[in-house]
Parts: sequence; C-alpha cells; structure tokens
Amino acid sequence: MNQLPTQQLQQFSHLEFIARQVVEGFITGLHKSPFHGFSVEFAEHRLYNKGESTKHIDWKLYGRTDKLFVKRYEEETNLRCHIIIDSSSSMYFPVDEKKQKEQQNKITFSAYCAAALIELLKRQRDAVGLSVFDEKLELHTPAKSSPVHHKMLIHELEKLIQYRSPHEHKKTFAVEALHQIAEAIHKRSLVILFSDMMDGRSKPEELFSALQHLRHNKHEVILFQVMDKSKELDFNFDNRPYKFIDLETGEELKVNPSEVKNNYLVAINQFERDLKLHCSQYRIDFVEANIDKGFEQILMPYLLKRSRMQ
Repeated sequence: MNQLPTQQLQQFSHLEFIARQVVEGFITGLHKSPFHGFSVEFAEHRLYNKGESTKHIDWKLYGRTDKLFVKRYEEETNLRCHIIIDSSSSMYFPVDEKKQKEQQNKITFSAYCAAALIELLKRQRDAVGLSVFDEKLELHTPAKSSPVHHKMLIHELEKLIQYRSPHEHKKTFAVEALHQIAEAIHKRSLVILFSDMMDGRSKPEELFSALQHLRHNKHEVILFQVMDKSKELDFNFDNRPYKFIDLETGEELKVNPSEVKNNYLVAINQFERDLKLHCSQYRIDFVEANIDKGFEQILMPYLLKRSRMQ
C-alpha cells in the first residue's frame, strides 16, 4: 500500500484513511491479476474506435497497456449507486463487552466495506447515496458526488461502528425499510445492500417481496449477506453449556450447542437456499460476505457489476 504524507493524513478521518488504503491495495492487486481490464482507470476510458479523432487518446495508458484507450466524457461515466446498511442489533454480533471500541463484527465490517466502495465511487466520479435502517429508516440521503457529501457519508458510517451496548435492542424491520427505500430511489441506480437478512418479525415471503421491490425502476442490485460464517452458518461452538442471547429482543436461552446443532443447521440452510433462489429469480446478485475474510469479496463483485452496467 502507498504511504500518505502526514499532512495529507490529517485531512482524513480514520475510516476514510483505511478506505483509501484498502482501495489502493485492491487496485494494485488488480494490475497484477487477470482482472486487469476491470481496474478503476478503465471505468474512465473506452477503447479507441478506428477513424475517430486521436485528440483524447490516453498515451500514458497506451504506454502501460499497448492498447489505445480514449478518455470518457463525464456523462459517459456517471453511475448512481445507493448503499443500504442494516444497523439492527443482530448486526453487532459478535459482541465483546470488554472491547468498547471498534470490534470485528458485522456492522463494522459493513461500514468499512461501504467506506471502501465510496472511495472507489469517488475516484470514478460516480454519485453515491446512503440509507441506514433498523426498527425504522434512520437515514436516507440522495446520491451525490461532491466532496462535502462524501465526508458526510463517512461521518455517518463512523457513527455506526461506535460501541453499542448489547442491552440496547434494535430489531430488524427490513421489509418496511426496503419498501421505503425502493420508492425513494427514482433514477436507475446500482443498489448495494449489507444485511444479515435476519428479520425474525416478518414472514420470508414478505422479506423476499421487499427485495424484489429494490429492482423497481430497473435498478441493479447486489445483496451482501454479512455473516460470521463460523458461528452463524456452521454453528461451531465448543461442546459445553452456553447462554445464547437474542440481541434484538434480549431473550436468553441456556443450552448445550450439540443438543440443537442439527435442527439449527437444517433451519438456517433452508433459509439460505430460499434466499439464494429468490435472488436468482429476481436477478439480484447474491454474495455471501464472511466477516473473517477480506474486502476483495466485496470490491470485486461491485467492480464486475459496474463494468456490465457501462
């Protein structure tokens, strides 16, 4: 990763600085990979068509690639992107009450991924908006591309990763929020949703219908299902008694995981199959986002989707 001068670092928040470093490392990796053609700079260029003026050829890029590319005009590159983050209490799993600062939980992972995406969108001069929901729609911004707007979005993301007490129960009312957001995004956009999709209040059909609504107005949609795979999907716990606490209701259950593991896995695997099936039917890109893995699992699907929307 490239080092930033101290005076330049002071201009950025912690989250913004990390996002820049993540994107720099990601782009460097792209240049060394088979996906070079999808790198950020190519989003701002198109192949030169024989016979057209050579005035806008990027000769520096030609020197690196031995191919002729023409710089795109701004109206050719603009994309609208809307990022949606589920901030209900289940997204603050796993909880470590001894660490009352940033933790590697689902909400922190989502906020960092969103910040990295905002950095990529900023470099591509794309407009980006942000929505946050838990029991209700807490935040909804229009999509803009100004530096002031980007700073405001980063500030909102920083608020999400501040410590939240596990006794502060915020339920997931995804259905109502997603319907509201779908109605509020009027112009065709790329919609990116970060959620564990654990809306215990709604029936699965209602949740799937809300997802389908995000395709309203011909939006393209990527759903990143953010999970602690080891604990939530594989149910890997030691063979000893545990006290399980529902972060959204406070309900407690004392049980040995081995006694319920088989039934749990049957239920969670069925839900996962149904979710993937409905996403496929609605032409929503579904990505399992494991918080124990890196950012490339987020940035690469975004970049591939964006390249198909040009």
